[in-house]
Amino acid sequence: MRIISPSRDDETIIQQAAVMLSEGFREHWPGAWETLEEALQEVHEMLAEDRICRVAIDDDGTVLGWIGGIGEGYDGNVWELHPMVVRKDQQKRGIGRALIADLEDRVRERGGLTLTLGSDDEDDMTTLGGVDLYGDTWEKIQNIRNLKGHPYEFYQKCGFKITGVMPDANGPGKPDIYMSKRLFR
Repeated sequence: MRIISPSRDDETIIQQAAVMLSEGFREHWPGAWETLEEALQEVHEMLAEDRICRVAIDDDGTVLGWIGGIGEGYDGNVWELHPMVVRKDQQKRGIGRALIADLEDRVRERGGLTLTLGSDDEDDMTTLGGVDLYGDTWEKIQNIRNLKGHPYEFYQKCGFKITGVMPDANGPGKPDIYMSKRLFR
């Protein structure tokens, strides 16, 4: 496996990444890139100069996973990991971790100090879903439990910390969980 930056004219990689994005988010995040056209638009947007787009490919050029980074502002100090997906049949093989480590290197090269992400809980995958987060917010965050395989634990294993929530971001009781990682020592 190697990780590369795809070019704007590599339609094979772009198509594979878009299919993976649409299929990868379908189960737990309905409404996210529902159509191939929406996913293709997302991939093309991630190929902009001010963004980072990296794909993991095998020796045959098959896309195994892809990740994006968006400069969030704060004078380039903060970048958002958005999006990331690994082919379902290739998960739990270190591809996601490798993509994150590679993105961290690319963000550092651009002077970034923090990498952040949002991970929605739209169907009560954690103990933060389906509850009122306006009371005892930090206690609820501190006592979070994973109920249905939410990816926040994967990100924690990659060094991210929960740094907050946006209550009701996706409707009542459907928060966005904010996670961040310091990129300097």
